[in-house]
Amino acid sequence: MTDAVIVGSGPNGLAAGIRLAQAGAEVLVIEGHAEIGGGTRTAELTLPGFRHDVCSAAHPMGILSPYLRTLPLEAHGLKWIKPRFSVAHPLDDGPAVLLHEDLEQTVAQLGPDADAYRRLMAPLLKDPHGLLEDLLAPLRVPKHPIQLLRFGLRAIRSATGLAKRFREERARALIGGCAAHAIMPLDKPLTAALAVVFLLAGHTEAWPVAEGGSHAITKAMASLLESLGGRIETGTWIRSLADLPPARIYLFDTAPRGLAEIAGPVLPARYLRRLGRYRYGPGVFKLDWALDGPIPWRDERARLASTVHVGGTLDELAASERAMWRGDHPERPFVLVVQQSELDPTRAPAGKHTGYGYCHVPHGSTVDHTAAVEAQMERFAPGFRERVLARHAMTAGDFEAYDPAYVGGAITGGVADLFQLFTRPVARLSPYTTPNPRVFLCSASTPPGGGVHGMCGFHAAEVAHKRLERFPVAPLA
Repeated sequence: MTDAVIVGSGPNGLAAGIRLAQAGAEVLVIEGHAEIGGGTRTAELTLPGFRHDVCSAAHPMGILSPYLRTLPLEAHGLKWIKPRFSVAHPLDDGPAVLLHEDLEQTVAQLGPDADAYRRLMAPLLKDPHGLLEDLLAPLRVPKHPIQLLRFGLRAIRSATGLAKRFREERARALIGGCAAHAIMPLDKPLTAALAVVFLLAGHTEAWPVAEGGSHAITKAMASLLESLGGRIETGTWIRSLADLPPARIYLFDTAPRGLAEIAGPVLPARYLRRLGRYRYGPGVFKLDWALDGPIPWRDERARLASTVHVGGTLDELAASERAMWRGDHPERPFVLVVQQSELDPTRAPAGKHTGYGYCHVPHGSTVDHTAAVEAQMERFAPGFRERVLARHAMTAGDFEAYDPAYVGGAITGGVADLFQLFTRPVARLSPYTTPNPRVFLCSASTPPGGGVHGMCGFHAAEVAHKRLERFPVAPLA
């Protein structure tokens, strides 16, 4: 007998399964790919022995997730490897800006902006885990209202507005690089929120990678789920209601479009129309490199960071993000680089390295942006191209073909602006529910959105479990 069927085995689907299994439910997770993992898979994309993360790479929200932190994932094989610095942000006319876990070591690099940066971050570091518990949750009465108010006063504005606190480029660039994770123009409201969240994360735990590849995260989650009695079935694509086994409830770790395509016959037409208006936003273009040596950063200290924000000044980052938002491919893109093999020697043969970099591009783009990305790498790491043994490219269109949840190549589950942050995928008292009381959505298209944290799945499971006993095991029809 199956109480709960979960469609999709990304971090959110597995988190939902674990939470339901902890509560005593009989859980079945069904995955279309031959491997579990969603955005956490790791593969030899370039040459034998070079293990690349297909999507997610550095995991600030993974190590800080309010739910994943409670799980014994280390006992199931997960090992976080932390860098000396979370972020390096190279600049043309000086040393890179480095995000230290220690606030004062970061402040010491910022010259006349030191006090302003300290005032921005120090109050939030009094209880970072409490603040993250509220931030990584749906709209509700906060458990830590004072901390959330402090955050909101800083975060409601745009990243470019927040940067006006600072006089010099170093602090402004650090803000801009973290804000650009929002995949929105940096002059839009709430982009400051992403900057502050990622800075807060970096001052709480250095942004880690998972030993052996990001796949280790979901492998550990799957092992834990199975130890609780859950079952996982791979290689089975769910395309219609006829493909679903009988159960009491169903949770979908899919895009809203996937939910509509599968469960449309048991959902009202008005709700389906609202799902159809969901905005997925821009996509990404990604390169993985097999390298003959480490990335030759002009500032060698950048090698000590798990993540490098490549793009230059705040104004340059803002121009790049503005261009992709209006449908252009920026000539000088913001490139998010992760250098896993600097931390984890299992990622490449002895003496060799992997490289990982992506930029933001228009929704559904099929343009090969290799030349522009590698020009940015050469700008801050002269001689980079000479170290490339092989490369593997994925356009936004390739990402959607790889995983239907990445509609148009949107890897974060959809636009997270003022109109779609808490009302994703549609405005409901509980965003995880649908008009069908047996059907739930638990993907990154629900609050709190993108990232490897499992909180969308956790909150969806909390809601779904309350309805479990109301329904018999039966087909969804």
